[in-house]
Amino acid sequence: MPFATLKQFLDNEKIKYIVITHSLGYTAQGIAALTHIPGKELAKTVIVKIDGALAMAVVPASRHVDLAMLKTVAGARSVELASEKEFKDRFPDCETGAMPPFGNLYGMPVFADESLAQDKEIAFNAGTHRELVRMGWEDFARLATPRMSRFAAGGSVTRAA
Repeated sequence: MPFATLKQFLDNEKIKYIVITHSLGYTAQGIAALTHIPGKELAKTVIVKIDGALAMAVVPASRHVDLAMLKTVAGARSVELASEKEFKDRFPDCETGAMPPFGNLYGMPVFADESLAQDKEIAFNAGTHRELVRMGWEDFARLATPRMSRFAAGGSVTRAA
């Protein structure tokens, strides 16, 4: 069951959250529309490689990761999108592409765009393409300990140099 690990983690930490069940959706913008959550309030988890190591880049569903900006933020030599083949085994309890933004559960750092902190709540995939979790931003930030910076951009993904 994909949501089990995240649920146990949140319950152990005594976090208040709600689970939103929706019809099948694969894109963050599509899920935002299905659940009537504005794209700026739904977080998507993008798996990247920073100097060859996997990391999570978390941005609003309505935006994209600017890889050049993330490279600067991370102080890295290279940042690129990870292929599904490179990361799917790291998330055995999740459907591919539906990973929750808790890198600490999967042994990887989390970078979150600072625009996500503008809302009191955050919603994100719960490990499936049919469930979201909505919880307080402060609880998320305390548990996931993301490195906060500005690296989200509108439009398509910007390639790093």
